[in-house]
Amino acid sequence: MPWAVMAVVAVVDAATGPDIGLLPLVSLGPAFAGLSGGWRKTALIGTVALVLGCALGMYDGLFAERRGYAAMGAVVGVTAAGVVAAVTRQRREVELAGVRSIAEVAQRVLLRPVPRSAGPLRIAVSYTSAVAEAQIGGDLYEVAAVGDRVRVIVGDVQGKGLEAVETAAVVLGAFREAAHDEPDLAAVGARIERTCERALQDEKFVTAILAEIDPAGTVTFVNYGHPPPLLVSADGAVSFPEPARYALPLGLTVHATTSPDPFQVPFTAGAQLLLYTDGVTEARDETGAFYPLGRRTHLLKDPDPEAALEKLRENLMLHTPGPFHDDAAMLLLRHREQWAG
Repeated sequence: MPWAVMAVVAVVDAATGPDIGLLPLVSLGPAFAGLSGGWRKTALIGTVALVLGCALGMYDGLFAERRGYAAMGAVVGVTAAGVVAAVTRQRREVELAGVRSIAEVAQRVLLRPVPRSAGPLRIAVSYTSAVAEAQIGGDLYEVAAVGDRVRVIVGDVQGKGLEAVETAAVVLGAFREAAHDEPDLAAVGARIERTCERALQDEKFVTAILAEIDPAGTVTFVNYGHPPPLLVSADGAVSFPEPARYALPLGLTVHATTSPDPFQVPFTAGAQLLLYTDGVTEARDETGAFYPLGRRTHLLKDPDPEAALEKLRENLMLHTPGPFHDDAAMLLLRHREQWAG
């Protein structure tokens, strides 16, 4: 762009003569260079622009009057400003690259990659953040293999931004410890409740669902005000298992008078379990209709669970015009034929 601009100015100025007064436009070369190039490139193009301007000024006889010197002064001034702008921009780009690298490490620590298999399960995960260029937000998930059982959490933090990420870190840290220490799922939930009661303030809360898959072919749930999971049996039957009574979200359980009730449903070979956040079911199309998750289970038939979940995510994005307004996390658990010991 800088070279092209200066070439056009030189050709037009040489063809039209001094009457049009195009000579000051040579300074557009270093101006464009400062927007995208480094300071060395900007200085080089500024020097070339100055030489070109002097040549055109002599050709047009402009140095016999002040406007020739004024035009060269403009080239020098724009070049100096472009060099300063290029140096400042490059420094900020280096700082931004450092911040992004730190953020990526923090994201990997917070939402670690889940295992592709655990116990009798094949696992796939999908996370779509509502924040541009962010890989995480207020949704959370984790999978822990504990002896002959697999324990899972999926949650959704109230709010967005760094505070939501901080709250997600609190919940995930509590789950990662409790999942390996506590004897049953209710005790895991109670421990996370206590952590949230101490750590969350200003009526912050987290909806979450805990699940435990055992070798006997059942899955146990504890639901803290979270959307019910999607269960697809081996014969293709679709259901959304719900507790007899929902518990309050984590962080608000201090106001509860009773503990959440764990409940069980069959989960045998060939069945699939999808845990998700409300960013999935509350995604709207142009008419305002919610995403019909229960009618999209045919997308989960791919033999590869990761490919199946990706198809579902792509369909969700097609349903929603424009950017997402809420994070959307999905965790797919597929029960295979036998326990992998």
